[in-house]
Order: sequence, then C-alpha cells, then structure tokens
Amino acid sequence: MSLNAKKDVTPIADGFSRPNQTAPTDWSAYSSAYDLLSMHNPAYQALMQDFSAFFATIEVPQRIYDVGGGTGNYTEIAARAYPGSEIYLIEPDTSMIRSARSKLAAYDNIRFHNLALEDVKGTDACDLVICVHALYAMPEQMQRLGDLHRLLKPGGYLYLIDLGRRMNVADWRKYLFSELRRRHGLIGALRIFWQGREVAKQNKAICEAQESGTYWMHSAAELVSAVRNAGFEIISQKTVYRGYSDLLVCRAK
Repeated sequence: MSLNAKKDVTPIADGFSRPNQTAPTDWSAYSSAYDLLSMHNPAYQALMQDFSAFFATIEVPQRIYDVGGGTGNYTEIAARAYPGSEIYLIEPDTSMIRSARSKLAAYDNIRFHNLALEDVKGTDACDLVICVHALYAMPEQMQRLGDLHRLLKPGGYLYLIDLGRRMNVADWRKYLFSELRRRHGLIGALRIFWQGREVAKQNKAICEAQESGTYWMHSAAELVSAVRNAGFEIISQKTVYRGYSDLLVCRAK
C-alpha cells in the first residue's frame, strides 16, 4: 500500500511497508469476521467502554497513534471524542487496514499507515499511544515497548491492553454462545456463530502460537515489569477481558 494514498499525508517510514509474513495467525482472514463477533462480545464491549471513560481523565491529545489498530474500533472512539486531533492508525495487515479505511471513511482526521511498529520512523512525538491486543503478537516485545516509548512526548500516555494468558478457545466459545443465545435466541446464536466461524479458527491459531512460544504469554506482574523497564510510569492497572488480558495506563518519563 502506498504511503501516498488518500489521507496518508505525512510519510512516517523509511522505505516500504513490511507486513509480518511469518505470523501464525491469518489476520487477513480474521478481519472478515472480527467486527461481527466483537459487536456481540460483552467482554470486548466492556474494554471499549473503559477506553471511552479514560478520556475523562486526560487533557485533549493533539496527536494520537493507534498501533496495531486492526479494523479501527479504538481509532473510531478516539476520532469521535477528538475531531480536532491528528490520529494515525498503524496496522501491518493489508486486509485489516482495508476494513478500517472503509469503516472510518467519514472521518477526516485519521491517517492510515500499512506498517509494523518497528517500521514506524521519523514521527513527530505524540500525546497518546493506543496499543490494544497487539503487543503479544509482535516480535521482540521489549524492543517494541521501547518503540512505543519513542513515539511519545515526555508525559505522554500509553493506553495498553495485552493478551497475557493462554487463549482457551473452548471457554470463549461457551461464553460467547451463552451470551448470544441469551440475547438472540438459539437460531440467532447459531447464525452469528456460523458467520463468525473464522474467528474461532484464528483464536485456535493464537492459542497454538502462545503454546509454542511464538506469541508472548505473561502475567500481570511480568507485563508491569517490562513496561517500567521501557521507561514508563504506571498510572493504573487492572485485569480485564475475563482474566485473559491486562490493562495499563502509563506515562512516558
């Protein structure tokens, strides 16, 4: 994808985009059903509500990066809250960012960059970096935390959610089906599950990558230690996403 495409006004990389070719998860296939099940997943909806509530605790950020922004759900929340801010969605998967472009086409303050975090260079420091369920799947997490720190002004915020525990596919299937059946009835639940079957397939791939050591698994304490070592002060932390993930609000020293 060209860095000079529509809305890619400010080049932020040296050379061309370099999507991760060795990822065990097919993120392109994941993108086709990701928003469908996210829309019906109360645990995911709770994460987005937490993110919206976070805005009440900070001053208006003038420049925001959503790193590993996927189909743009968190970018959209930020764009609605801060229509006057510059927002950059950074995503290495072509299909994910294509979905984000389509979904967020009405917003004039978003720029899209088909890049991995390690390829983002020469940027102006920003006030807020968002990184949700992306760090664990990146290579060399300690270096990537350093990259996140590099993107921020001193005192800038990192809003980090990361998957740390093994993705138990059977547990999630049971939980989601129960919620769907309660809200939509048996036939409705079966229909949505069928439409979103690719998500279950890719969640299984995530679990296998975790077990093989390809994706990073960590406790809350291990994530806190890594974030502090990268030069961040931790403002708050909690376990989220039914115990699978950790949410940290941090500031760059």
